[in-house]
Amino acid sequence: MKKNYKYILIVCGLVAGFFMPGCTDLEVEFNDSYFVEQSDDGFSAVDVAAVLNSAYGKLGDIVGSSYTGVAGLNEPTSDEMIIPTRATDWGNGGVFRLLHTHTWDPAHTYILDTWDDLNVGVYYCTQILASNPSAQQAAEAKTLRAYFMYHIIDLFGQVPFREVNQGVDVYPAVWTRSAAFDYAVSELESAMADLPDGGPESADPTQVSKAFAHALLAKLYINKAVYKADNPAGPYSFDAADMNKVIEHCDAVESYGFELEANYFDNFNQNSKKEKILTYTRWWNGMWIWPQLHNSQGGWNGATTLGSFYDIFEDNDNRFYYNPDGGRGFGFLAGAQTKSDGTPYLNRSGEPLVYTREILLSGNTDYAGIRVLKYDPDSDDGFVLMRYADIRLMKAEAILRGGAPTGGETAQSIVDELRTIRGASSISVNIDMMLDERGRELYWEGMRRTDQVRFETFTKTTWESKSVLDDNMVLFPIPQRAMDSNPNFTQNAGYK
Repeated sequence: MKKNYKYILIVCGLVAGFFMPGCTDLEVEFNDSYFVEQSDDGFSAVDVAAVLNSAYGKLGDIVGSSYTGVAGLNEPTSDEMIIPTRATDWGNGGVFRLLHTHTWDPAHTYILDTWDDLNVGVYYCTQILASNPSAQQAAEAKTLRAYFMYHIIDLFGQVPFREVNQGVDVYPAVWTRSAAFDYAVSELESAMADLPDGGPESADPTQVSKAFAHALLAKLYINKAVYKADNPAGPYSFDAADMNKVIEHCDAVESYGFELEANYFDNFNQNSKKEKILTYTRWWNGMWIWPQLHNSQGGWNGATTLGSFYDIFEDNDNRFYYNPDGGRGFGFLAGAQTKSDGTPYLNRSGEPLVYTREILLSGNTDYAGIRVLKYDPDSDDGFVLMRYADIRLMKAEAILRGGAPTGGETAQSIVDELRTIRGASSISVNIDMMLDERGRELYWEGMRRTDQVRFETFTKTTWESKSVLDDNMVLFPIPQRAMDSNPNFTQNAGYK
C-alpha cells in the first residue's frame, strides 16, 4: 500500500529519531503491520493493540536470525562460540571474524542492525503509552520498553530517547548508562501492579508478567555495578544493598511456582513451562537450532563451541550431552556422528562424519569443531529469553557478592540443588566458579558476553583465535550513522 507524505514523514521520523534529523518525500512502500498518521500539531494516537503486537514481535530481534541480533552480539564475541569459515562458507565479508577477534568498529553491519531494532522497539512502546492504552497494555509496554532499554544499556552504554510529539528536526536526547538504568528500574516498578502474575501453571510465557518484571529487575541489579561504574571496564564494586535487591526479586520470581526442570533439554524441546518465564515463539524454528549442524544432518555447517569451553563440563553432567534415541543427540556433539539406526553421517568426502575439537577462524575442514544443539529441529516451542535456572544462579551469585541469604539457603545449597538435578557432582562454590557454572547451565542462550563483562573476563582474558585485550570492547560503538546524525552522542571510548 502506498502511503502519503505525512505518513512517510512519521515512519522515517521513527527511524530518524535514532539516526537522522530528516528524510525526503520519496514515495515508499511499507510493509509494517500498522500505520501512523500525524496531526498538524503533533502525535496522533496509534492502534494500541496492533502496535503492542509489533512490540512483542521485536523480541525476535533479541533472538536474531542466523547468529544475528542481541544474541548474535553476545555469543560470537564470547568464549562459548565461534562462527568459523570453511572454504568460503560463513565468510560473510568477515563480520563474524571481527566479532570473535574483538576487532569490530562503528561501521559493523550487525551492530547497526541490532541498534536499529532495539531502538525501534523502544519507540513502539513510547507510541503505545501516548495512545490511551488500558492499564495492562501500558504496563506491558513499559515492561517491554525496559527490556529493550536493558539491552541497549548493556551493549552500548547510551540510550537515545525521542518523545512522540517531537518532530524529526529535533535531535533525540541521549541518556547516560546510569540514567537509563534508573529509568528502566522505575518503569518496571511502576508497571508491576498492572501486569498478570506469571507462573508455570496458568501464565502465557510469551507475554510479559510480574514474574518477568521481577526477573528483569534481578538482572538489572546483578549488573548495576557494571552499569554505574565510572570506568565501563571496571573494576566493579558490588554493593550489598543491590545484591539484596537481586535476592528480593529472585525470591519474588520463585513465589509464582517455578521449579527446575528434571530433564534439562525439556526446557527447549517440550511444552514444559516449569522454568519458562519469557519465550519468543514467532520465529522460524531453524534459527539458533540447527544451522551449526553439518549439511548431512540437515544444517548449514555454521557455529561451533570452543575446546576450552567444552572442557569446563564433566561427562556425567546431563547438560553436556543427552541422547534419548541413540542418534544425533543434544548438547555438545563431538566425535563420530551416527543416525538413530546406527549408520554414520558422512562428511563431504563421503567418509564418516567425526567432529573434531580443533577449530580455526578460517581454513577449516567441513567437520571441524564441536557442535551445540539445544533445540530440536522439529521443535516449535520458541526461544527461551528468561528462565528460572538463571534466577537461581543470580541469587547464588548475589549471596556470594555480599547479599543476605533468605529462606535458609546459601550459595552452596542453591548450586548443589541445581547440579544434583543436572546429574553433576558437588563442587565448592565461590565467586570464581560461578561464571563457569552459569556457562554450564545457560550456554548459547544469548547472555554470555554480559556475564563475562560482569566477571571481568571479557576483555582481560584470551581464548582460541581471540588475543585482543582491549578494555574499550566492553561496550559496542554507537553506530556511525547515529553518530553522524545526532550531536548529542559521544562515541564510546576507543572508537573513532
